Amino acid sequence: MLSLSRITATLFATFALSTGAAHAAPIEVTASFSILGDMVREVGGDRVNVQTLVGPDEDTHGFQPRPSDSRRIGSAQLVVANGLGFDDWMIRLARSGGYTRPVVIASTGIDTLAKGAGDHDHDHDHDHGTGEGIDPHAWQDVGNALRYVNNIAAALIDADPAGADEYRANAERYSGQLKALDAEIHKALGSLPRERRKVVTSHAAFGYFAHAYNVEFLSPVGVSNNAEPTAKGVAQLIRQLRKEKVAAIFVENISDPRLSERISAESGAVMGGMLYSDALSTTAGPAPTYIAMMRHNLHTLMAALTSAPPAR
Repeated sequence: MLSLSRITATLFATFALSTGAAHAAPIEVTASFSILGDMVREVGGDRVNVQTLVGPDEDTHGFQPRPSDSRRIGSAQLVVANGLGFDDWMIRLARSGGYTRPVVIASTGIDTLAKGAGDHDHDHDHDHGTGEGIDPHAWQDVGNALRYVNNIAAALIDADPAGADEYRANAERYSGQLKALDAEIHKALGSLPRERRKVVTSHAAFGYFAHAYNVEFLSPVGVSNNAEPTAKGVAQLIRQLRKEKVAAIFVENISDPRLSERISAESGAVMGGMLYSDALSTTAGPAPTYIAMMRHNLHTLMAALTSAPPAR
């Protein structure tokens, strides 16, 4: 007859074997910036521990890696970057830190836009490392985010085959949410008269959004937020706002608002609120996830464009 202690030990061992996969240590993933990190978390779920090098409300364009960042990447099991020249430093940092697996480029396979294809900046002499003048802000089109999700899921399955079913289920769920969001944005902005679908932002980060949702964005600086606008470019933009009667100007969470405030004062266009372009907000803010960010931007745009009087 088995003793109580032996029965307990046998039951414990059986339970441990049956739940071992659920209690396996999560794989360590390092993503370049907050938006990408959120996507990895959505697909990876409990099986991943995600760190981002450029956090909420921080500007990836101006990021300067620290020695500690190289060590963090070196210990990762998976490294994820946007690509398209946005975060090329991530690949160099991974190699210097001793990371040996391929760096996952989340934007692989999207239809890229040339810089300025979906919006209009007024300092055309800036390329800022985007390789051949490609606009790297592809996530601003939710349709592209679906490609990001597929690429991330495939990379996680490759790195952790035991979690394949979970990753596929998470990706399917998240993709469904993204498709609903994409339809919501199309419907809302499509309801506006064309002359109302003109806005000004701090830098040219919304080309893919403009192309996907038929909104015209104007900006005093180029693709990189590090660009310095020229006096000629700003004056040209102000004249254009007055001529086209653009209703609203928006600041970005990663930008100094003073330039936008000056343009607003001189053009007569109202300040329409804050948009999130290259970074999420903190958890206390209105855009702590990619979906929340895109929905916040939509609601901010709609509130201003449906109520603001045209520039004088």
